[in-house]
Amino acid sequence: MNPERPTRAGRRTAILFAFVVSLLCGSLWAAEVAVLHNGFTIRHEHRIVIGDNTRLFFDGDNASFIDVPTADIEGFEKDLTQPAVPKPAPTVPPPSTPAPDLNQVVNSASAAYHLDPDLVNSVIHAESGFNSHAVSRKGAQGLMQLMPDTASKLGVANAFDPQSNVAGGSRYLRELLERYNFDLIKALAAYNAGPKRVEQYRGVPPYSETRAYVARIVREYNRKKIAQEKQAAAERGKTKATQQPAPSASASQPKR
Repeated sequence: MNPERPTRAGRRTAILFAFVVSLLCGSLWAAEVAVLHNGFTIRHEHRIVIGDNTRLFFDGDNASFIDVPTADIEGFEKDLTQPAVPKPAPTVPPPSTPAPDLNQVVNSASAAYHLDPDLVNSVIHAESGFNSHAVSRKGAQGLMQLMPDTASKLGVANAFDPQSNVAGGSRYLRELLERYNFDLIKALAAYNAGPKRVEQYRGVPPYSETRAYVARIVREYNRKKIAQEKQAAAERGKTKATQQPAPSASASQPKR
């Protein structure tokens, strides 16, 4: 017995179902924004869950991504800054540029503006947690969380570029240190709340966020220095032990 041929209505239903499925699958690859509990947002093309982490991909070819603990993610929102259309795959892939080494970036910027790299790293840790794609609810961007207006004044064209962002943030931090006669506490408070607030209150503003921010950086910076001092002391102890002469054979013999 031959199977019945599908009716026109059946074919239309199948086509419509396939179209809906394609739309649903496409929406999984549409640009969206991950909203974190700390207020940061991360724009990405698509995501997958791997164990306790959610991997956020920044492009369609899966070459650039970041792993974020799923527990740190508050939710996801549709990215309204551009149409949610998957990027077409390029016929000729552009040459890949390796991501710059962050230690090298920090060391270079610190040397240019006469800053301690440990201080710059402590600021980056407090500002973005070393996430170059971080965006705060107020619009601060990148590793050192530069506001667009501040970034423009500092000559930073792309705040999401690690080299440009750290160079601009280090320059701004140096300017604040000079402005407050190298009072680190005031400079950090101004970096967080703005120079106007520091001058208004003649010191750290009475904002819990700013006070916690300053304390967190100072604590992190001091922790690094204490660890370095302990390591240096241990190295000196090892060097001293190796330089001590071995006891001679005659000295070890008992007197007769």
